[in-house]
Amino acid sequence: MNHQPPKIRSISEKHLIGLRIQTTLADNQTQELWQSFKPRVREIQEVLPNAFFSVQIFSHQGPFTPQTPFEKWAAVEVGELKALPTGLEVLTVPAGLYAVFIHQGLPSDFPKTSQFIFGSWLPNSDYELDNRPQFEIMDDQYRPDDPGAEEEVWVPVRKKG
Repeated sequence: MNHQPPKIRSISEKHLIGLRIQTTLADNQTQELWQSFKPRVREIQEVLPNAFFSVQIFSHQGPFTPQTPFEKWAAVEVGELKALPTGLEVLTVPAGLYAVFIHQGLPSDFPKTSQFIFGSWLPNSDYELDNRPQFEIMDDQYRPDDPGAEEEVWVPVRKKG
């Protein structure tokens, strides 16, 4: 697997609408979350194109293990917050710096990408993890069963020191 260094991007605040669950890596319910959310996208107004967001919010302090709980969102980005469909929620992603990586492959290959980001690139970079949501962006053609599938991995960072 060829890991490229990330692009560093500064984003403005983003507004997402979606569904969320509490989960762990050991009890990963991402597929079920997306199966519940995808049919509801048509109910949302002002959806921006190619903007499916898989968001993780980590509030745990200390070492991260497969049993560490975190909040997982399946969401779309909206241009303007209008009517909120019943049962869906709003997530505002604060403005800030992100290191943007490309993950190519199946979701089961993601631990290798994660290991490169957090085990290799981040400790050797001029950046440290920032306390904001981490997310992946997939276009509307994304298929989790396609070994050639690509997704952008957005890791919140700030300059060290």
